[in-house]
Order: sequence, then C-alpha cells, then structure tokens
Amino acid sequence: MNSIVVFGASGQLGNCLKTFAEKNSIASIYFPSETEANILDDDALKAIFGKYKPSFSINCAAYTAVDRAEDDREMALKINQTGAENLARHCAENGSALVHISTDFVFKGDKPALLSEDDVAEPINVYGQTKLDGELAVKAILKEHFIIRTSWLYSEYGNNFVKTMLKLGAERDELKIIADQAGTPTYAMDLAACIMHIIGSGNTDYGAYHYSNEGVASWYDFAKAIFDISDTRVKVLPIKTSEYPTKAVRPAYSVMDKSKIKQTFNIEIPYWRDSLAICIDRLKNR
Repeated sequence: MNSIVVFGASGQLGNCLKTFAEKNSIASIYFPSETEANILDDDALKAIFGKYKPSFSINCAAYTAVDRAEDDREMALKINQTGAENLARHCAENGSALVHISTDFVFKGDKPALLSEDDVAEPINVYGQTKLDGELAVKAILKEHFIIRTSWLYSEYGNNFVKTMLKLGAERDELKIIADQAGTPTYAMDLAACIMHIIGSGNTDYGAYHYSNEGVASWYDFAKAIFDISDTRVKVLPIKTSEYPTKAVRPAYSVMDKSKIKQTFNIEIPYWRDSLAICIDRLKNR
C-alpha cells in the first residue's frame, strides 16, 4: 500500500485508524501530531508532504463542537473550511488523493426520507455550514477526493455519546433523552475500516459518499441500547427537542442512504446495534 498520512490523528477517528493499522500490520500509514500536521499552517503542511510524500491524505481534523460553533464561527470556519482548502491545495500540488470526512449536518433534515449524496445540502447550524464550506473547497481544488459524510460517531476514544451515557448512567437513577431526532449511530472503527478498504481498493470513482452504520435510531433509542447492552440500571425518559433547548438547531431526521458506497466499493455495513455491542465490550475490557 502507498504512503498515507492522517491529519487530526489524535481524535477518535484518527485513533481508530491507528488501531486498524496496527491490527492489520499496515506500516505505511503515518499519524503526525497536531502541531506537526497543523492544517492551518502552510509551512507545516509543506514539510509533511515533503517528508511523507503521501499517495493518500485522510482529513479527520475538524471543529466538531456543534453548540460552541454558534458563538465561535470564525474558528469553526478556519478549521472546517480554510483547513480543508489548505489540505486540498497541498494534495493537488503533490499528487495526493484526499479522503475528507464530513457530516450529515450539512442537511436540513426536515423530511423523513433517506438522504442521498445528490440531495441539496442546506445546513441549519454554523457547524453544518462550515463543514459544507469545507466540502465545496475540496471539490473546487482537487478532483482526486473522496468526501465521506458520516453521523453520530462514537468509539472507545475521545468524548462521545456512548461514553457520556455510560458515565451518567452510573451516576444517576434517571435520565431524559431526546426522542424526536432520528439518525444513525456510527462506530468509528467501522468507518476506519471502510476508509482503508476504499484506499486499498484502487477504485478511483471520486466524489461524495455517505457512510454510517445500518438502521435508524433516535437519541432515546441509542441511549436505551447503550444501557441494555451494558447492563446499566437507569430509568430513561423520552423527551421532545423543545424540552431540551440547545444553542444550535439539529436536523430532525438525518438518516443517510448508503447505497452508493456499498455498490461502488462492494462493502457490507454492520447494523448499528451490533457495532455498539462490540464497542461496549471493548470499553469494558480496556
């Protein structure tokens, strides 16, 4: 396999890619530190591409604090748009294909229908808009790109909904969880395996793709499954979005159609609850 560099290597997807590479003895993938591979630092990017000469670059670096982005638009835009633009430009100059990670939050999500890659992107919060701006920058600069939109990402690493629920479930007798927002929980280890499959396939059908685990869940369903699988005794009450106001508005229904990525790369995608069980088992054994 050709040389691969992961940007944003310290995040949960970066850590999952590292775990996948170690388990599969992939030696030609590099995980430089955030300082060494700062996507906002042109000199750092120049040095990285000179040092590793990657055939593929994977951009996991992102500003993902959805509510904080409403008041911190400038920084969210810098990382999610300018950073993506910088990386795409260096990829273009150095003959590197780019795998760029995006989000279901580029969609308005106001209709109960599967979202395809051809559906109009219409973000309803700052985070979603800056991620869409990043997508557009990549498309404008670099033909050799795979934009992968994903949703509700969790893993053994970093901060995420699964780890938060396990912590709160151990501390409280009762939790209120939103039941009128639907999407699909996605295990970052599954996404990491998909990314590496795409790179290893040699397939050059560049463009935008959707990847999440299979199935549909509300945050309430997700929380209930976490507690059921982990044998956590806590009462979970379903509530409406209006009962738990947040700074950023979220899509009510952001379930993505994965037909394109499955057919193009001949991959099977696990059901969300099966992958959740694997993650929780790994968390227990850490």
